[in-house]
This record gives sequence, C-alpha cells and structure tokens, in this order.
Amino acid sequence: MSSFSPPQILPPRTVAGTATIAAAGLLAAVFAMEHFGGLAPCKLCVLQRWPHGAVVLLGAVALLPAISESGRRMLLGLCAVAFAITAGIGVYHVGVEQGIFAGPTTCSGGITGDSVEELRRKLMAAPIVRCDEVAWSLFSISLAGYNVIASAALAVFSLVGALRGERGA
Repeated sequence: MSSFSPPQILPPRTVAGTATIAAAGLLAAVFAMEHFGGLAPCKLCVLQRWPHGAVVLLGAVALLPAISESGRRMLLGLCAVAFAITAGIGVYHVGVEQGIFAGPTTCSGGITGDSVEELRRKLMAAPIVRCDEVAWSLFSISLAGYNVIASAALAVFSLVGALRGERGA
C-alpha cells in the first residue's frame, strides 16, 4: 500500500522565509499605523499581533542552517497553527465589530499610578479604544478582516509547506 505524497512546489526553507517576512511585514504595518498614523489598537487588535510575533520567531529558527528538513517542516506546522490562531481571533473581532459577538469586558491600556490623582489624570488622558468600533477600513473591510484574509492564506501556505517537504531521508 502506497501513501499519497503531494509534489513539492516550494522548499520548506523558502516557505519559512516567506512566512517570516509576511508576519514581520504585517506587524510593521500595524505598528506604523499605530505610531505614525495615530491609530490606537484595541485589546483584540493587540491580541492578534502575538501569533504574528511567534511566526517571526519560529520562522527565523526554521531558517537556521542547523535545522533539519523534518524540524523545518515541524516549525512550519507551528507557524500554520499560529496563523490560524490569529485568523480565529480576527474572525471573533470582526464579529464583535459587526455586533454578532459580545466584545471583551475589559478595556485596553495598562494604566498604573502611585496616587488616586495620578490615576485620574492618566485615565482622563488615555484614549478609550473600543473593540466593537471599526477604527479603519478599506472597501468596507476592517483591519481585523484583512488580518483574517492574510492570516488564513498564510496558515494554508505554511501548512502546505510543512506537508509538501521532502519525505523519507
């Protein structure tokens, strides 16, 4: 009985490099929108960034010459999981924006202070960023929606790269 092995299109190392660059690019874009464009992130926006950071780390490790082909494929599988997680958070976030799901009950922003007056001053100066309001959109798709599209595609791309690696040796 023979097992099915799909043909290899891109080597796992190339897929790892592409996934790493894509995740880093997505992070760079949202940080630029935040710091240069003045677009403050909500709690769910920040949560969606962490899996991209994990992909940058996992992908960088997968690019190391000392990593075996099977190790590289395993790391690509983990990249696929991370991309799927951020896509899932993005689906939830889009649902919150559209009023389908209830958003988180906590607000974003870790404000601390040594006195009540200092806390009051910081709270009054802090912007309130709601997860259920679309802060930016293009063609009626929010950033969370674009994260779903990009991350789902990258999850499939990474998974295919993990599964289509060289078999055997």
